[in-house]
Amino acid sequence: YILFLKINLGKKRNPEITRHKIYSAAYKEFSLYGFAGARIDRIAETGKVNKRMIYHYFGNKETLFSSVLISAYNKIRKAENNLNLKNLSPKQALEKLVDFTWDYYLKNPEFISLVNSANLHKGRHLLKNSNELIDLHSSHVNIVKNILKRGELSGDFRANINPTQLCISIAALGYYYLTNRFTGRILFNMDFMDKKALKIRREFNKEIIMKMVQA
Repeated sequence: YILFLKINLGKKRNPEITRHKIYSAAYKEFSLYGFAGARIDRIAETGKVNKRMIYHYFGNKETLFSSVLISAYNKIRKAENNLNLKNLSPKQALEKLVDFTWDYYLKNPEFISLVNSANLHKGRHLLKNSNELIDLHSSHVNIVKNILKRGELSGDFRANINPTQLCISIAALGYYYLTNRFTGRILFNMDFMDKKALKIRREFNKEIIMKMVQA
């Protein structure tokens, strides 16, 4: 009976393990080659899973890419929610959020690659899960909205700042710099990824955002 139970428990765990292997391999594949260049054969080989299992769980490459994108957005929002910004002053909270966004992009370049690929295909892979994404980003905007409200009440921030526009600006400051690091290196004759350059950029991002909101 014990042997039978162990075998059955193992069977129950297998689908979860298989899906995790597929996700991990697909995340790597799509971030390296984009949606168009990604290959199911390589995903199966990297994840060490049978190709039929990919189609069994996800149906096709488009659905798999969509699932990977949703997972990527979930990760950044989950990490953001763990910052405990409510326990900080409005200024400290906003600065920490700007730092977090910058650091997340630096530590997770795959995220930027996936977003670039999604935009290249006009976001069609997100449409099937648009409600889930809207909920995720509503939570993100509400975090910024609450920081702004607290800052307004404390007299640190000016009134009537659009939280959605501020969210876009925080993301854009880091996103543009990192996605254009190769062309920027030539155009501005500087190494965008040099440690000193990254430190200067981090401080500049915070300076810009804080000046945008100050009372």
